[in-house]
Amino acid sequence: MSTHSGATTRDRAWTLIAHAVLLIGAAVTLVPFVWLVCASLKRNEDFFTSMFLPLVPETGEIAWSRLTPEHFNQLLGSMGLARALLNSVFLSSVTAVCAALCTALGGYALARHEFKGKKLVTGAVLLAMIVPAPLLLAPGYQLLFRLDLLDSFAGLLLPAMAPAFGVFLFRQTIYNAVPTSLLEAARLDGCGEIRMFFTMVMPLIRPMFGAFLLIVFIGTWNNYISPQVVLQTPSKFPLAVAVANMKNTYYQDYGLLMAGAAISIVPVMGLFLMLQKEFISGLTTGAVKG
Repeated sequence: MSTHSGATTRDRAWTLIAHAVLLIGAAVTLVPFVWLVCASLKRNEDFFTSMFLPLVPETGEIAWSRLTPEHFNQLLGSMGLARALLNSVFLSSVTAVCAALCTALGGYALARHEFKGKKLVTGAVLLAMIVPAPLLLAPGYQLLFRLDLLDSFAGLLLPAMAPAFGVFLFRQTIYNAVPTSLLEAARLDGCGEIRMFFTMVMPLIRPMFGAFLLIVFIGTWNNYISPQVVLQTPSKFPLAVAVANMKNTYYQDYGLLMAGAAISIVPVMGLFLMLQKEFISGLTTGAVKG
């Protein structure tokens, strides 16, 4: 009995230590976000005089009267950042959904269908994963120019519809998670390929689908180079480009820049909170057999 109680006490002690370490790590992780919110509410003259909130020199108390939401009002009002925010939401959402769906279909075809040239297509997918993305900017620009897709959202959406990494990722996921016997039984019952994919394959790969959806959304949301190359009209710029263009050569309104950065974080954080279970499940898929 004493041995059992001693083991229970040790387990509780290790649990408390683990929670304490996790709480410290969470606090350290949240410090940059707290600083960002505080910086977005400070005036430019208070930006370098205090670490977080501005203080009254005589008393050391927080000077609440020197905090202002004017930066957010300016960004969403006169500077038109709301349009850039909508552009980013549109581009990221459409790209994430279409890329996840197209790559899942491509991975399903490579994993569970036999056709001529299958090995060649798989090799081409693997080869495409090796090529660095910056090397494709020049030929991609020339192709978009010939197709008359420059300065359009289609010029950003179409090249991102089927990334090679996603095709190979779903190929491996479906190969490990979807048994061939299940698909053969469905075909014997007269189930069509499209219906079989959406009613039988998709539920089995939903964690990976959600994880890849989130990865593509964040990548598109933070994409800065491609919109700079493809788009020329300022009203079509996404949020990443619009915030970067707020920099001035001779004067920097740091509070304004921090407010723009804070606005750009909110949609991504909200999406991650909604898809965090699928994201974690997708990352751990195949880590444990059985």
